[in-house]
Amino acid sequence: MKQMSLQNIARACGGTYYGARVFAEQEISGVVIDSRQVQKGDLYVAMRGERVDGHTFIPDVFAKGAAAVLSEQILENPDGPYIRVDSCPQALKDIAEFYRSTLTISIVGIAGSVGKTSTKEMVSAVLGQKYRVLKTEGNFNNEIGLPLTLLRIRPEHEAAVVEMGISDFGEMHRLAKMARPDVCVMTNIGKCHLENLIDRDGVLRAKSEIFDYLKPEGVIVLNGNDNKLSTIDEVKGIRPIRYFVEDQSAVRMNDSYFVTADHIENRGLNGMDAVLHFCTADSEDDLEKGEHGGSGSVQDDCGKGYRVCGKACAGWPIHEPIPGIHNIYNACAAACVGYVLGMNFTQICAGIAAARTITGRTNLIQAGDITIIDDCYNANPVSMKASLDVLGLADGRKIAVLGDMGELGEKERDLHREVGAYAAKKGIDILLCTGELSKDLKEAASVCCETEYFETRGELLQRLLSLVKKGDAVLVKASHFMQFSEIVDELKKKFS
Repeated sequence: MKQMSLQNIARACGGTYYGARVFAEQEISGVVIDSRQVQKGDLYVAMRGERVDGHTFIPDVFAKGAAAVLSEQILENPDGPYIRVDSCPQALKDIAEFYRSTLTISIVGIAGSVGKTSTKEMVSAVLGQKYRVLKTEGNFNNEIGLPLTLLRIRPEHEAAVVEMGISDFGEMHRLAKMARPDVCVMTNIGKCHLENLIDRDGVLRAKSEIFDYLKPEGVIVLNGNDNKLSTIDEVKGIRPIRYFVEDQSAVRMNDSYFVTADHIENRGLNGMDAVLHFCTADSEDDLEKGEHGGSGSVQDDCGKGYRVCGKACAGWPIHEPIPGIHNIYNACAAACVGYVLGMNFTQICAGIAAARTITGRTNLIQAGDITIIDDCYNANPVSMKASLDVLGLADGRKIAVLGDMGELGEKERDLHREVGAYAAKKGIDILLCTGELSKDLKEAASVCCETEYFETRGELLQRLLSLVKKGDAVLVKASHFMQFSEIVDELKKKFS
């Protein structure tokens, strides 16, 4: 890792270096917090957890070839050099911030209440058509995960897409200070983490902290359909790029540009088709060059002409392989990012078609003769409704397995009833649920849907396994603390 010598690291995090001078000038090969992942040349950061203290593994990591250790303790006769700091979590952030300052690649920061992970995957798929991309893996989107992601960037990477998740004021500020994004993408402002953020206005303020460290020449990409994000008119002299889905209210302002999607066709669980319009400040120049064929209007591959906002806008047919209208929003966001980072429309559309989901995030699993919609990583009212929309697209019997949504504040019961009422309207055949708050969800859904409530996850699972039959589609969704991944695993085990 260039410029990541132990002496530079100690200086960056305000630590004290202990060890031979010759080692202080050597560069590390990586940074890890899990002793099991240590490889030769790594810096091991000894984190204190609720159950395990990473300091106890320091002899082990030196035996594995660690270059050095970051420690909150004075070490007696260590087997290698170490840097003493007051706080390993803070030092990790400081080191990541320093490393980010040495990088020249474009970093895209993804924020928002819902859809961050799927948007991150879509943006990465698009950029991957032209660049070597590093992206956030798993749930590494917080004040520990983000610095570790940044510290995985290597010389071969040409762009990075990082997810930035928060639950309170001040967190986004600290994340942005490390990431210093070149492009900020905001997916939406929803009813999430209301215990701390109170309401959607609070969510907007907290998410908008990402702009504190946006680069002066940076780009802001916003969901134009979101009524809270539409209030952001300008940030540090930067006018946002907006994307719209089936919204004809898009207007050009000060020669800004945007992406719209229309002619949307639902392909069920096979995804969505749509036409993207790239309404850019240079669309007319592109047309004069003959890139899209003709002046004044665009003849796209569908043979249709489009004119938006008085300027010719390219109409490009796309296939988005992940079910649900919300993924068209993700595709639009990715199209904006790809365009501002120098990609052509053919590359962008190919990237959208190549996008895939990950475990726990609207992940479609064919287990024998049943379809599992694995969306059990996390949940809030917006994402829960979106997942019910996806289930509604399935053929055959539709079974929703739902659990509690966390961190919703004083209106948590009302919000669970709201989701239950939504499920009742979506033509769900059977609803199984567990969790204290899901009692309200079950009650609201029971007016139009066969529902069953269980005191424990184990009881629900036993009933589900006896209930599911050939041709069923099963949605599994709840907040992460409900541990519904066990339900997905048992379904796969029985029916695969």
